[in-house]
Amino acid sequence: MVHYLDHAASTPVCPAAVSAMTEVLTEGFGNPSGSHRLAREANRRLDAARASIADGFGFAPGNIVFTSGGTEADSMAVHGSLRRAERRRPDRRPQLVCSAIEHHAVLDPVVGHGGTTIGVTVDGVLDLGHLHTVLGHLADADAPVGLVSVMAANNETGVVQPVAEAAAITRDLAPDALFHTDAVQFGAWHDTAELADVVDLMSVSAHKLGGPKGVGFLAVADGVELPAQQIGGGQERGRRGGTQNVPGIMAMAAAVDTMVAERDAQATRVRALRDEMVERILASVEGIVVTGRSGPRLPNIAHICFAGVESEALLFLLEKDDVMASAASSCASGAQQASHVLAAMGVPDALARGSVRFSLGYTSTPDDVDAAVDAALGAVLRIRDRG
Repeated sequence: MVHYLDHAASTPVCPAAVSAMTEVLTEGFGNPSGSHRLAREANRRLDAARASIADGFGFAPGNIVFTSGGTEADSMAVHGSLRRAERRRPDRRPQLVCSAIEHHAVLDPVVGHGGTTIGVTVDGVLDLGHLHTVLGHLADADAPVGLVSVMAANNETGVVQPVAEAAAITRDLAPDALFHTDAVQFGAWHDTAELADVVDLMSVSAHKLGGPKGVGFLAVADGVELPAQQIGGGQERGRRGGTQNVPGIMAMAAAVDTMVAERDAQATRVRALRDEMVERILASVEGIVVTGRSGPRLPNIAHICFAGVESEALLFLLEKDDVMASAASSCASGAQQASHVLAAMGVPDALARGSVRFSLGYTSTPDDVDAAVDAALGAVLRIRDRG
């Protein structure tokens, strides 16, 4: 029996999403941009899904721009904000700002355009004082800020970030900037309505909340003009060209409906399982650190650093016991690479090399916890004995 503890990487698709997607694939295959009856039916499905998804995240339907997932949504936010700022101040180079622990979909383009990263505390929480200082210096230099991006919750540690406070600082010191949050990990466990009230842009991905891979959205607040990054066809009110993935979008809408209905109960249940797993591992394994434990965290993520252990070897042994987890970060090939998140938190490199993320979800059970605890203890002892 496989014990899947990698929900932060991708959740199993929920039954309602599978049903909705299958129906559209077999019966609702029209192109929503067309004019005949099947096309109109596809467009009606698209409108209904858009309204349901928007309501589930605290937006109006017109705010939702469907994308191929969270990475594209993040890219739209960064590059669209940059182009917007360039148009507004063609005489000055726009500045981009993000936290040092962002997903690479945000971090890499911000750094690539010469942007500034904001530090975090040892608990992995955004340093609001540093943000205030950076934006203040940019304001004094009359440097236009195109974007400030702070993720709602970190994908490695699960630490929840002070988005509302960061947005308020941005409004005060860089009022012309757009404020973006990557809520890819957040929405499955917390209501995003309050965030929707304070951000200009929000990224979401379906496969982190029970939907399929390859679909997501960028929410664009009322009054925000964001230049399109993908043109041709004029879909999504001209903000993202290309035929919409109606089966995937319908599946995402079904997953969002399920998420909203079950979120509070699942969060309570999964938090109890996560906490039990962590306490049992702490009691049975010496020389470990639970990263970000003292800060506010998502209920499903346990990020643990095992001293004297390489994460790749640990994950290999966990998998042999049918426990599926992940390291702090991985590249497209699946190989492990150093975590920029742990580096930003000041975690020593030797300890960071033994980091593992166990992430639970709606399918997680007490049997999964038992298996993870037993497998982790056995694997760590085996690796340390070899050393």
